[in-house]
Amino acid sequence: MKACHCGSGKDYSECCEKLIRGKAVAVTAEELMRARYSAFVECEVDFIMNTVSPDQPNPMTREAVKKWAENTEWKGLQIVKTEKGGPDDSTGIVEFKAFSTVDNTTQAHHERAHFVKKGKKWLFEDGEQVSPEQVKREEPKTGRNDPCPCGSGKKYKKCCG
Repeated sequence: MKACHCGSGKDYSECCEKLIRGKAVAVTAEELMRARYSAFVECEVDFIMNTVSPDQPNPMTREAVKKWAENTEWKGLQIVKTEKGGPDDSTGIVEFKAFSTVDNTTQAHHERAHFVKKGKKWLFEDGEQVSPEQVKREEPKTGRNDPCPCGSGKKYKKCCG
């Protein structure tokens, strides 16, 4: 038994491999997203290229996809959330994080992927990187010469700063 790369908890042969080999069709946008991730892990370039919408504005070349898949050590997939993309929908968005290592550097690719259904087939249309949310302080920043917030009575710079 080989666990599926997509993190579903299912056996690879009963999960993404069926889609990649053409024995089944993705019923939801998320199912296609998971299969595309597994295809990157397995370096199944044909499946990756065949599941891209012909209307994609900035398509990657076959060579670029192959190079990315081969030169990346894939570590895991996390589905953050989905919007639409169900069996009765014609569009869907899957926000995900794909964890990997490239040149000994660990990375987290965070993307909102847009999918479109053409006939009965889900296709990847486009995606945008998700930037980390900026942390906003609720309270003002403690200055160096302000009293330390720990309650010691000392200046912040001489205590916890």
